[in-house]
Amino acid sequence: MSNFDVIVLGSGPGGYVTAIRASQLGLKTAIIEKESLGGICLNWGCIPTKALLKSAQVFEYLKHAESYGLKAEGVDKDFDAVVERSRGVANGMSKGVQFLMKKNKIEVINGYGKVKPGKKVVVTAEDGKETEYTASHIIIATGARSRVLPSLPQDGKKIIGYREALSLKEQPKKLVVVGSGAIGIEFAYFYKAMGTEVTVVEYLPNIVPVEDEDISKQLERSFKKAGVNIMTSSEVTKVDTSGDGVKVTVKTSKGEQILEADVVLSAVGIKSNIENIGLEEVGIVVDRDKILVNDYYQTNFPGYYAIGDITPGPALAHVASAEGIICVEKIAGMNVEPLDYGNIPGCTYCMPEIASVGLTEKQAIEKGLDIKIGKFPFSASGKAQASGNPDGFVKVIFDAKYGEWLGCHMIGVGVTDMIAEAVVARKLETTGHEILKAIHPHPTMSEAVMEAVADAYDEVIHL
Repeated sequence: MSNFDVIVLGSGPGGYVTAIRASQLGLKTAIIEKESLGGICLNWGCIPTKALLKSAQVFEYLKHAESYGLKAEGVDKDFDAVVERSRGVANGMSKGVQFLMKKNKIEVINGYGKVKPGKKVVVTAEDGKETEYTASHIIIATGARSRVLPSLPQDGKKIIGYREALSLKEQPKKLVVVGSGAIGIEFAYFYKAMGTEVTVVEYLPNIVPVEDEDISKQLERSFKKAGVNIMTSSEVTKVDTSGDGVKVTVKTSKGEQILEADVVLSAVGIKSNIENIGLEEVGIVVDRDKILVNDYYQTNFPGYYAIGDITPGPALAHVASAEGIICVEKIAGMNVEPLDYGNIPGCTYCMPEIASVGLTEKQAIEKGLDIKIGKFPFSASGKAQASGNPDGFVKVIFDAKYGEWLGCHMIGVGVTDMIAEAVVARKLETTGHEILKAIHPHPTMSEAVMEAVADAYDEVIHL
């Protein structure tokens, strides 16, 4: 039996970052992983999807080379090679995490971990051998998986989740995507760009429903222009897989409609991985599929902690990493502040990209705030026009009385790399006038942020 200061259960972006920070703080640390280091994010989520999306983007550029005064003849894609590249990127990143574990002297334990009373973890190896470990602090970071609906039972072939969508052996001619959150929308863009006929079915009135309504409407316009079929206020009630393909029954405001496809991608959310990891035996409290924790991720049982997708916060990689760092810094006795969940950026990597932080216009109005709103379209941006990507805009929301930056919402090429300006500015309690007086370089996409702020204060130059 080995004893540690910290044992982390799960090696996703929450778990492995937590382990590294714990080791940096001088804590003897181990990490337990049943599959590959890096968890879902590195192996079956964030990283490989971005590799697929980049291939799709390059393919689209090549197909429209004439728009840039260039000629590219006989342009085609090799679907297998695109998938293979994506897997290669993921494997490379996972090896990078292995290197970081060695560099930081973290013991990697391969197997399925279960927490036990008395600050113990039992790990079952692939050969069935069980080993018990103890730690002063046990941090659970087991993440989540694709949620399965009764009307959409996944079989991994005709009805698939995100894992299968990343590694299909054959490109479908027709694909129905159920759910228009980040996962559904990113795959809808990828497969459409590759040449698949794509239909997105969304239960709510707008696609990407967590976003500001103006963003949702712009993305719907862009997707329809690209040839993606969008069905909002619609619900999949039945799926028939008995034939060669799939028949999807969709309930709409105009009645039932049957869609035919080769594959259905279920992207209706995630399910926390909290079963069979010993929570009941220890007595750790769970509510609505989430482990309850305090501001420093302590559960109701001393010595046991939880971070990431299994806790009530947003299920995002960067949130899990931040939670893990706060958790171990508190364990190490550092003076730490709770995470500000009102200043978490969200990104969707379709084309055009979406990035946002803070309140939407609707949320600000519902709070009864007196607001100033500014918008700047990329069609008025020299850099966007020169790059051939003028679709989209930046929208900013300020408190009219105090100048507080309440929200920032972007849609366009490269906006996922721009949103950090708003996140940092909001963290520093920067006002709109301070943004206006901070010089933004020309010509850049980031100028649109300054121009949108200027619009909110009736000082916009280029509109």
